[in-house]
Amino acid sequence: MTVAALASLKGVAPQLAAHKAGAVNMGNSREAVDELMAYLSAQGLSQCDNAADANAGPWPKGNPNTAYAKYFIGESHLAGLVPKNLTADEKTVLPMSNVTFEPGCRNNWHVHHGAHQILICVSGKGWYQEWGKAPIALHAGDVIDIPEGVKHWHGAQKDSWFQHIAMHVKTADEASNEWLEAVSDEVYNKLK
Repeated sequence: MTVAALASLKGVAPQLAAHKAGAVNMGNSREAVDELMAYLSAQGLSQCDNAADANAGPWPKGNPNTAYAKYFIGESHLAGLVPKNLTADEKTVLPMSNVTFEPGCRNNWHVHHGAHQILICVSGKGWYQEWGKAPIALHAGDVIDIPEGVKHWHGAQKDSWFQHIAMHVKTADEASNEWLEAVSDEVYNKLK
């Protein structure tokens, strides 16, 4: 109960971490505590600055996404996902990543050429929108299949961290991304 109460408050990350460790020391499994944190975050009930931090769950938060920062508004993190059973020479799919968006972070409008993208939402609350269509609210467990050539964007909701696994399936010999304009604050702030 204390863990859930602390998760609803901002600025108490050290206390939350201590109480999570205490809950495990008192006989709760680490998995149960992690599931509670993921549930609170997915339901939008967690306000703690790092409540959806992947270090509390099975998906790595990764490093600051500096290589693609110019295509994002806000802070994002990127963690490559590598199959344990394959060597580097046995690569069978395009790179997969866990992308973590801090609250309010979103990527620019963009188009995937020569591949479609699959997003598997793993924690928090996010948005996905195709050009000319209504935005779709995303939650843990949702899956989005983005067709090749479709202009779109995705990211976190204003009040929540958001994580998704991103993978690409090639539809042509060459695959690339075309990065376009940013999703303006005016457009983003109208999302509900």
